[in-house]
Amino acid sequence: MITGELKSKIDRVWDAFWSGGISNPLEVIEQITYLLFIRRLDDLQTLAENKARRTGGAIVNPVFLPGQEHLRWSRFKNDDPAVMHRVVADEVFPFLRKAGGDESTYSDHMKDARFTIPTPALLSKVVDMLDDIPMADRDTNGDLYEYLLSKIAAAGVNGQFRTPRHIIELMVKMTAPHPTDEICDPACGTAGFLVAASEYIRDTHPQALTDATQRQHFHRSMFHGYDFDSTMLRIGSMNMLLHGIEAPDIRYRDSLSEGASEDAEKYTLILANPPFAGSLDYESTAKDLQRLVKTKKTELLFLALFLKLLKPGGRAAVIVPDGVLFGSSKAHKDLRKILVEDQKLDAVVKLPSGVFKPYAGVSTAILFFTKTNSGGTDNVWFYDVQADGFSLDDKRNPVEANDLPDVLTRWQNLAAEADRTRTEQSFLVPKADIAAQGYDLSLNRYKEVQYDDVEHRPPLEIIADIESLEDEIAKGLAELKAMLA
Repeated sequence: MITGELKSKIDRVWDAFWSGGISNPLEVIEQITYLLFIRRLDDLQTLAENKARRTGGAIVNPVFLPGQEHLRWSRFKNDDPAVMHRVVADEVFPFLRKAGGDESTYSDHMKDARFTIPTPALLSKVVDMLDDIPMADRDTNGDLYEYLLSKIAAAGVNGQFRTPRHIIELMVKMTAPHPTDEICDPACGTAGFLVAASEYIRDTHPQALTDATQRQHFHRSMFHGYDFDSTMLRIGSMNMLLHGIEAPDIRYRDSLSEGASEDAEKYTLILANPPFAGSLDYESTAKDLQRLVKTKKTELLFLALFLKLLKPGGRAAVIVPDGVLFGSSKAHKDLRKILVEDQKLDAVVKLPSGVFKPYAGVSTAILFFTKTNSGGTDNVWFYDVQADGFSLDDKRNPVEANDLPDVLTRWQNLAAEADRTRTEQSFLVPKADIAAQGYDLSLNRYKEVQYDDVEHRPPLEIIADIESLEDEIAKGLAELKAMLA
């Protein structure tokens, strides 16, 4: 977690943008993303030059060609503000849009880069501040960008792009990504799920980065993310870059369109919080998804898409609105039946409605399922999360109450859950019970509420006591009146 001096430096950069006239949080992060990418290109050129000096050979794949040295971060950062602004606006950004950069997906997302910093003074101030931030350590880079992304949620306007980090980490730990997985988020936004999965693999499978084949897979073919917002693609790509992923597959795509067909049965793990936008145009939606579930509801179509993208044996952890669990339309019921009868539904983790505040009060749950195409659902595990470590109001201040560690502990020992009753916070429900309820997956359908017996006194006895008290009060008033006479 970013703290102390580094945090205050980022806050000063942010404040400089706001006082300089750029108040849209996405635009601030976008401009910082461009500048960090320019600095990254300069670092790559420096590494190539150092390698060439050591080996006595030529620079391999130079980023900057002869005559372009003035476009490097290390050069223009020392220019006068007016000169710097002209160079960056008129030469560096056109270079970004045309050059191959480091020949990765990051360069693809820079092809329509727009420079919107309005004044030389603001650019000079921001460049000085960013130059003062250490970028050599991967953990520092990642925390820095995570802190920037948290500003989106704090701003409240564009927070739909960001899933709370502690919820992401819970989903990642429960699905336990493996170095051989191919991981996808078809609505990746800022790539929070992919970043968390990469950090989990680094922490729990360090050998994945020492074996040459696995290292190649980790950096180039393990992580896949799609979005149809080019700003989000740039921000998500930079998030991956600063967390040490060299060339993830982050692409522009409308995941519900026909174009997703080429990735059928390609992935072994899907982690996602798809948009709950409600409806979309039938014409733009893949026909095979409509055949599986005839609806215009994006949350249902995304679930159908996940089943399509997963390999048999692949698993998914997905955030869905509560309506998916108990919706009464034919599409809702059909999709739930598919998850229970044709695939393996593993768990329903009910989240409190304040998790996405301050920018959304929607009530949600996390579905965990495995694609089998042959059934396999035996018992479905339900957990009623009542606290996530933060207050459930708009302020979302840290609090002591937190069920998430218990969710993970119980998930890792499901055998012990068989002994728990339905009056407790978590329990198992047999598939037959779910089928008998029309495949309703709402927790309240199965949770039993235990009421304490309370004995009340007979009404006549209470009335007698009241009359006795009234007699005493009247007698006391009469005595007081006699004393005052």
